[in-house]
Amino acid sequence: MFEATNAPEFGPVIGIAVPQANTTVEPEMQALLGADHTLLSARMTSASPDSRRRLIDYVDTLGHTLTQFDVAPLQVAGFACTGSSYLIGPNDESARLQALSAARGYPVLSAAKSILQALEVLGVRRIALLSPYPSWLSERGQAYWRACGLTIPHVVGLPDELLDTRNIYQLRTAAVLQVFDTLDVSGCDAVLMSGTGMPTLGLMSQRLLAVPVLSSNLCLAWAMRCVVQPLVPAATQLAEMLGRARGLTVRGPLQ
Repeated sequence: MFEATNAPEFGPVIGIAVPQANTTVEPEMQALLGADHTLLSARMTSASPDSRRRLIDYVDTLGHTLTQFDVAPLQVAGFACTGSSYLIGPNDESARLQALSAARGYPVLSAAKSILQALEVLGVRRIALLSPYPSWLSERGQAYWRACGLTIPHVVGLPDELLDTRNIYQLRTAAVLQVFDTLDVSGCDAVLMSGTGMPTLGLMSQRLLAVPVLSSNLCLAWAMRCVVQPLVPAATQLAEMLGRARGLTVRGPLQ
């Protein structure tokens, strides 16, 4: 007979809320966190054909999405959609995350806020930005980072045929590498590759720069790991995760 306990059998239990068509978050998160963490995912859904409306729906219904975990013993949950954060702005985002954390009884973290925390740990104020979005969302993303006190000397994006934000999920590492190689990093303290649907770990293992290269998935994985391993300094965990990312090869469906 099995005996139920409150202690997870397979390490810390982490929940992740993923946009409905995103094929990148789970494989990259599991690779970054390793087999000693149990990763559970819930799909955020919206029936709207409009990209903006879908992103707002994801954040508006995040509380309902988290109920999919039911009584699973989550220690932390992540909101893996930077585009939604860009649309509602950093202040509204903080208020929503605080309310959800109080309601659920565990921290609810966003990819965007996790990026900010990582940049703070690294002492970064000037970033080169790879923004794989349609121009309207890229502009909102840049406004978000500037509102948080960051300077963005250089930005590179993808062609404007990405009229629907779901097209980011069709990107392969080779295509991201081509865009990444056009990014000017002069005068910057770090490179940020925004977008949880864009494959980034393959790129990190192939391109070594003099400045740190961060991604949405890496920062969110790091922030959640800091919650479940509070005795290890955040800076130490970030250095370890950046090193781990440089040695990973992820075999996801669209890598």
